[in-house]
Amino acid sequence: MSYPCEPFSAKMPQPASGQKELLSALSSSPQDCALFLDIDGTLLDLAEVPDAIVVPPFLPASLEIASRRLGGALALVTGRALAYADELFSPFRFPMAGLHGAELRRPDGKVAKAETTAAFEVLKADLRKETEGLEGVLIEDKGAAVAAHYRLAPQRQAQVGPIMERLLTRAGPDWTLQRGKMVLEIRPASADKGQAVEAFLSMPPFVGRRPIVIGDDVTDEAMFRVANRRGGLSVRVGAFFETAATLTLPSASVVRELIAQFAI
Repeated sequence: MSYPCEPFSAKMPQPASGQKELLSALSSSPQDCALFLDIDGTLLDLAEVPDAIVVPPFLPASLEIASRRLGGALALVTGRALAYADELFSPFRFPMAGLHGAELRRPDGKVAKAETTAAFEVLKADLRKETEGLEGVLIEDKGAAVAAHYRLAPQRQAQVGPIMERLLTRAGPDWTLQRGKMVLEIRPASADKGQAVEAFLSMPPFVGRRPIVIGDDVTDEAMFRVANRRGGLSVRVGAFFETAATLTLPSASVVRELIAQFAI
C-alpha cells in the first residue's frame, strides 16, 4: 500500500504528459509491447485504510481484454500479497508479482513464493503490540511481509520509523525496509519490482517486447529504471517527486480510462 510522505518540489524536472503517447504505443503495435501495472495508487484510487480500496466493476474485464490484445503480455506488479490481489480482480488471474517481487506467478500459472518463518511471525506480533497504543497506525500482515501505515496520523512517522528499523535489525539480512507513501514495510530482500519486471521479460509472451511500466510510488522506481534501460516507457501517476519516470499521468482514474480505451 502506498501513501504520500514526501513534499512535492516544483523545482524538480517534470516528466511529460503521457496519455496520448501511451495509447498510441499500445494501440499501434500491441504485439511489441509488454504492460506492467502497479495496483494501489495506479489502477485503484488510494483509500484511508488498505482494505477500503474500491475496484470499479468494469476494471477486471477491461484488464482481461487488454491482456488478450497484448497476447498475454500484461502483468500486475504490486506490494500486495498475491492472494489478496487476486481477490481484487476475480475471476481473472493475471501474471503477477506480489510483495514487491518476492512472490511471482509466471504466465504458465506456476507460483514462486517467499515463505514466512516462525521468528518473523513473532516479529509481526511484537510490532502489533508496540504500535497498539499509536492511534492512527494500521498494521497490514502480508504473510512474508508486514507494513505499518500511518496515513490516518502522519505525525506518527517519527514513532513508527524507529520501531520498524529496530525490528528490521532483528529480522536479519533476509528482509529489508521498504519506504512508501505514508507506509513502512519489512519485506523479503530477495527481489524488488525491477527484478520482477526483468524476470517477466525473460518469459514468453513477454520476452523481446518493449516494456511499458506504470506506477505511483518510490517502490515503482526500480521498474521505471528497467523500462528506461530497455527502451520502454516509464510512467509515474499522480503528484510525483524525484523520479526516473519519463512520462506522467494525473491520476489512477486516467490509467483506468486508458486501459478501457485500449480494451475496446
